Amino acid sequence: MSVRLMVFAKAPVPGQVKTRLIPALGADGAARLAAHLLQRTLDAARDAATALRREKHRSVHIHLCGSPDPEHASWSGIILPKNCAKSAQIEGDLGARMAHAFTPALGCGEDVLLLGTDGVGLDWRRIVQAVQALEQHDAVLQPVLDGGYLMLGLRPAALGKLPALFEAMPWSTDQVAALTLDRLGSLGYATLVLPALRDVDSPGDLAHVLNLVQCIV
Repeated sequence: MSVRLMVFAKAPVPGQVKTRLIPALGADGAARLAAHLLQRTLDAARDAATALRREKHRSVHIHLCGSPDPEHASWSGIILPKNCAKSAQIEGDLGARMAHAFTPALGCGEDVLLLGTDGVGLDWRRIVQAVQALEQHDAVLQPVLDGGYLMLGLRPAALGKLPALFEAMPWSTDQVAALTLDRLGSLGYATLVLPALRDVDSPGDLAHVLNLVQCIV
């Protein structure tokens, strides 16, 4: 069995990431926070892969799907795990970009866990739990408290259903996780929903992550 841990992210360029936090942190501070969260996610994926290979003897691949292309100089300060694969996100809305990211690995028969980088409590143990859930479920969803989600895991059988999961989704609203779960149910997928985590998207979230803010400002 093979699984791909795909980190889906933007390069931490000032003025282009965490724009809702710029009034509170400034463009440079918001970019430093984005870089910190991205690095934490990549490190968690690395540690999860190590644990999965040791305990389950699974083939685990880590993959950065980035915007812009991960070969661009804007990624130069980010430390990637050893043997991390890289690819560029396509143009289009978030749903189109996510569907495109899933497609090649699902087409090769791999389980895929797509990871966002905004979550505070996303550690390697939670990633391992999500991967293990795919042994018994068709999908796994990691919601966040604002109504979105941080991780979505799918098995290869989902390949032909990707448009139905992502098209016409009201992205960046509090309906995204609930609508995604409804769509998974309508497709007949047995889905494990993990306990919600907090993410960092708006100034109101900063009060809950003062330790992160102090480390990057």
